[in-house]
Amino acid sequence: LSFFDQFSSPSLLGIPLVLISMTFPALLLPSQDNRWVTNRLSTLQLWTVNQITKQLMMPLDKKGHKWALILTSLMVFLLLINLLGLLPYTFTPTTQLSMSLALAFPLWLATLLTGLRNQPSTTLGHLLPEGTPTLLIPALILIETTSLLIRPIALGVRLTANLTAGHLLIQLVSTATISLMTTMPVVSLLTFLILLLLTILEVAVAMIQAYVFVLLLSLYLQENI
Repeated sequence: LSFFDQFSSPSLLGIPLVLISMTFPALLLPSQDNRWVTNRLSTLQLWTVNQITKQLMMPLDKKGHKWALILTSLMVFLLLINLLGLLPYTFTPTTQLSMSLALAFPLWLATLLTGLRNQPSTTLGHLLPEGTPTLLIPALILIETTSLLIRPIALGVRLTANLTAGHLLIQLVSTATISLMTTMPVVSLLTFLILLLLTILEVAVAMIQAYVFVLLLSLYLQENI
């Protein structure tokens, strides 16, 4: 098997398992019941969601707070999917560029259309910095328009590339650990320690990338409200 086979979407009985891997994180979240006192897991979940929401909504004014539900849900969704993908024999949907772009493009377009509807002059004013020399106006408008249109691609590629690189590194180091186990056990032990440190790093990357994805969306929203 090649190193990139882990990124191909598996299927069982003709059903793509990516659908199951995308819906499975929702089953891990405990649902609220009618008891006055909930268990520790529900309390921890509520506290975590509350902290995420406060962190994301901090730079936004009250108009942007309408987006709290979708941004917090996206954050929890990406967080769980990225972390579940680090388990053995699992599949990470966010390593597929189509998945990341499908999340990034509509949400970026929604922030842009919100700005064009509510404050069109201010939104279009971002394409030309104040005090620009007359000769540079056409070039700057083209550059700013390109940077605006490239934002959803950068969002999706950033998420996919970071997770793909991390998974490839883990697979390469783990393959080296197994191959050296019989011939050079001391070197194999050292590579195993590197593998443990790399796994801890990838857990941090999985959480940071989910946060960066949603944070950049909230910053794009801040520009347009």
